[in-house]
Amino acid sequence: MARFLTKLNVEYIDDDKWRLISPLLYESDIAGSVAVPSGFETDFASVPRAPFVYLLFGDEAHKAATVHDYLYRSEKVSRKTADQVFLEAMKISGVWAWRRYPMFWAVRLFGGLCNA
Repeated sequence: MARFLTKLNVEYIDDDKWRLISPLLYESDIAGSVAVPSGFETDFASVPRAPFVYLLFGDEAHKAATVHDYLYRSEKVSRKTADQVFLEAMKISGVWAWRRYPMFWAVRLFGGLCNA
Protein backbone atom coordinates (compact mmCIF):
# COMPACT_ATOMS: atom_id res chain seq x y z
CA MET A 1 0.00 0.00 0.00
CA ALA A 2 1.39 3.39 -1.01
CA ARG A 3 2.27 5.71 1.86
CA PHE A 4 4.57 8.45 3.05
CA LEU A 5 6.97 7.16 5.69
CA THR A 6 8.19 10.58 6.84
CA LYS A 7 6.83 14.09 7.09
CA LEU A 8 7.78 16.90 4.73
CA ASN A 9 10.34 19.05 6.54
CA VAL A 10 11.47 22.06 4.48
CA GLU A 11 12.93 25.53 4.76
CA TYR A 12 12.13 28.46 2.49
CA ILE A 13 14.99 29.60 0.25
CA ASP A 14 13.54 32.28 -2.04
CA ASP A 15 11.48 32.79 -5.20
CA ASP A 16 9.11 29.93 -4.35
CA LYS A 17 11.99 27.51 -3.72
CA TRP A 18 12.14 25.21 -0.72
CA ARG A 19 14.90 22.91 0.57
CA LEU A 20 14.35 19.61 2.37
CA ILE A 21 15.86 19.64 5.86
CA SER A 22 15.41 15.89 6.22
CA PRO A 23 14.73 13.09 3.71
CA LEU A 24 11.20 12.53 2.47
CA LEU A 25 10.51 8.81 2.22
CA TYR A 26 7.66 7.48 0.11
CA GLU A 27 6.63 3.90 -0.59
CA SER A 28 4.93 3.70 -3.98
CA ASP A 29 2.92 0.81 -5.38
CA ILE A 30 4.10 1.97 -8.81
CA ALA A 31 7.79 2.84 -8.35
CA GLY A 32 8.78 1.14 -5.10
CA SER A 33 10.75 3.03 -2.45
CA VAL A 34 11.52 6.68 -3.16
CA ALA A 35 13.93 8.58 -0.92
CA VAL A 36 14.09 12.30 -1.63
CA PRO A 37 17.35 13.37 0.04
CA SER A 38 17.79 16.24 2.46
CA GLY A 39 19.10 19.27 0.60
CA PHE A 40 16.85 18.62 -2.41
CA GLU A 41 15.22 21.81 -3.69
CA THR A 42 11.62 21.98 -4.91
CA ASP A 43 9.05 24.55 -5.93
CA PHE A 44 6.25 22.12 -5.01
CA ALA A 45 3.57 22.15 -7.70
CA SER A 46 4.30 24.74 -10.38
CA VAL A 47 0.82 26.21 -10.57
CA PRO A 48 0.34 29.39 -12.63
CA ARG A 49 -0.15 32.41 -10.39
CA ALA A 50 -3.31 33.48 -12.20
CA PRO A 51 -5.67 34.14 -9.26
CA PHE A 52 -8.47 31.72 -10.17
CA VAL A 53 -6.12 28.89 -11.18
CA TYR A 54 -3.96 29.31 -8.09
CA LEU A 55 -7.04 29.47 -5.85
CA LEU A 56 -8.21 26.09 -7.17
CA PHE A 57 -4.90 24.24 -7.46
CA GLY A 58 -2.17 26.18 -5.67
CA ASP A 59 -0.79 25.28 -2.29
CA GLU A 60 -1.90 21.66 -2.70
CA ALA A 61 -0.06 18.35 -2.68
CA HIS A 62 3.34 19.54 -1.44
CA LYS A 63 4.58 16.06 -0.49
CA ALA A 64 3.40 14.53 -3.77
CA ALA A 65 4.88 17.40 -5.78
CA THR A 66 8.25 17.04 -4.02
CA VAL A 67 8.41 13.34 -4.86
CA HIS A 68 7.38 14.16 -8.43
CA ASP A 69 10.06 16.85 -8.80
CA TYR A 70 12.68 14.44 -7.49
CA LEU A 71 11.64 11.64 -9.84
CA TYR A 72 11.69 14.01 -12.83
CA ARG A 73 15.13 15.38 -12.04
CA SER A 74 16.76 12.14 -10.97
CA GLU A 75 15.42 10.28 -14.02
CA LYS A 76 15.15 7.13 -11.88
CA VAL A 77 11.88 6.37 -13.65
CA SER A 78 10.27 7.51 -16.90
CA ARG A 79 8.36 10.80 -17.02
CA LYS A 80 5.12 8.82 -17.43
CA THR A 81 5.87 6.76 -14.32
CA ALA A 82 6.80 9.89 -12.34
CA ASP A 83 3.45 11.43 -13.33
CA GLN A 84 1.60 8.27 -12.27
CA VAL A 85 3.41 8.35 -8.90
CA PHE A 86 2.35 12.01 -8.54
CA LEU A 87 -1.29 10.99 -9.04
CA GLU A 88 -0.92 8.09 -6.60
CA ALA A 89 0.76 10.27 -3.95
CA MET A 90 -1.90 12.97 -4.28
CA LYS A 91 -4.62 10.38 -3.77
CA ILE A 92 -3.11 8.92 -0.61
CA SER A 93 -2.48 12.47 0.65
CA GLY A 94 -6.21 13.16 0.47
CA VAL A 95 -6.21 15.58 -2.47
CA TRP A 96 -9.73 15.55 -3.86
CA ALA A 97 -10.22 14.05 -7.33
CA TRP A 98 -11.47 17.34 -8.80
CA ARG A 99 -8.06 18.85 -7.92
CA ARG A 100 -5.93 15.74 -8.37
CA TYR A 101 -6.85 14.92 -11.97
CA PRO A 102 -6.39 18.40 -13.47
CA MET A 103 -2.98 18.60 -11.76
CA PHE A 104 -2.08 15.15 -13.12
CA TRP A 105 -3.16 16.05 -16.66
CA ALA A 106 -1.25 19.32 -16.50
CA VAL A 107 2.01 17.47 -15.77
CA ARG A 108 1.21 14.81 -18.38
CA LEU A 109 0.62 17.42 -21.06
CA PHE A 110 3.12 20.11 -20.12
CA GLY A 111 5.61 18.61 -17.64
CA GLY A 112 8.15 17.77 -20.32
CA LEU A 113 8.29 21.42 -21.40
CA CYS A 114 9.85 22.69 -18.17
CA ASN A 115 12.44 21.67 -15.68
CA ALA A 116 10.48 19.92 -12.96
